[in-house]
Amino acid sequence: MRDYPSKRGTHPKALVIGGSMAGLFAALLLRREGWNVEVYERIGAELAGRGAGIVTHSELFEVLGKAGIDTRAAAVGVAVPGRRVLDQTGRIAGELGLHQVLTSWGHLYGLLKAAFPAEHYHHGSNLVDVADLGDRVVARFSDGSEASGDLLIGADGIFSSIRSRLAADIRPAYAGYVAWRGLVNERDLSPRTRAELCDWFAFSLPPGEQMLGYPVAGPNEAMAIGERRFNFVWYRPADADHGLADLLTDVDGIRHELSIPPTKIRPGVIAAMRQDAERLLAPQFAEVVRLTSQPFIQAILDLETPRMLLGSRTLILGDAAFVARPHVGMGVTKAAADAAALVDALRACPGDLPAALAKFESMRLPFGAAVVRRARQLGAYMQAQIATAEERAMAEQHRSPEAVMTETAVATGIAA
Repeated sequence: MRDYPSKRGTHPKALVIGGSMAGLFAALLLRREGWNVEVYERIGAELAGRGAGIVTHSELFEVLGKAGIDTRAAAVGVAVPGRRVLDQTGRIAGELGLHQVLTSWGHLYGLLKAAFPAEHYHHGSNLVDVADLGDRVVARFSDGSEASGDLLIGADGIFSSIRSRLAADIRPAYAGYVAWRGLVNERDLSPRTRAELCDWFAFSLPPGEQMLGYPVAGPNEAMAIGERRFNFVWYRPADADHGLADLLTDVDGIRHELSIPPTKIRPGVIAAMRQDAERLLAPQFAEVVRLTSQPFIQAILDLETPRMLLGSRTLILGDAAFVARPHVGMGVTKAAADAAALVDALRACPGDLPAALAKFESMRLPFGAAVVRRARQLGAYMQAQIATAEERAMAEQHRSPEAVMTETAVATGIAA
């Protein structure tokens, strides 16, 4: 069945719902294949500055190159020579050479956004309906406008509006622990902490918890030593009924389900977290937490979809389809690879959209499931609901300093 116009002398059209990483990767790669692409983002303002640190992988650099982005390491992020674990006294308890480039959400988003034509990126477009009309797909928005195309791509994240409308049974599940996250200016840290943390991917390992951090670009995307920022992620158990509920009850007494705006976190919750940092973490990390002006909370979630095709002309990719716990550090790389796989499938099946989409799904479903499975293994020891001795023993395999350094945010161990 040849039913999109690549064989009819015109350019096929894609509607991308979601203007963050996954959406921009898909949009940029499709444009380079000759597609007309329109991106629709729900948020009415620029997204730059959201989020914190991102770990890169070789596959991410490959896709960035295909999208026309400068892939020199210095253009993408901050390089570190390896990893180290600090014990509770601040002593270096382990070290591993592993060159890696770390970047920030805002910096990478800025690179992608600058490469996409502004006139085809639409802010404030809140999707309310999708209609498959056989020969085309139509997206309808809350302002009464609509758009039609040959293909609709849901790249709108873990709480995807596309998925909620076309596959409402597929929902994220809370993993039993949270991540406190934050950024601190490198120049604000003491000389000792700068020397022992800021050039490394570093860890502190309190019982049943994990703190990690690494340098990223500073304000105005500065990469020079002394001008960077240090990004931290602190994983802590919080049972769903009590711990999480307390953390996500805001200054007005309103209980949020899975996320809370940083400015709404109760001061007492932040104060208690800082006290725990002084008690539990290596002094260098405790200092990072103490000097972070606006830490925020991320509930750790699993999302695994049994299908990425939600209609004859509609698919989901990136975090709209699979969300793995951050221990694998693969979220952005996975989204980029999803977009690249879609283009590869379209190229392999010219003019035959159903065959192309089926090929795409067959390639990416097993990989997405494997990433989620591996992330669950790495994060199991922080789950508040681990109850049996056997479960705890299995989880402990991944919490030694050696295991944490060799397994966290690397591509090994992921088998589809």
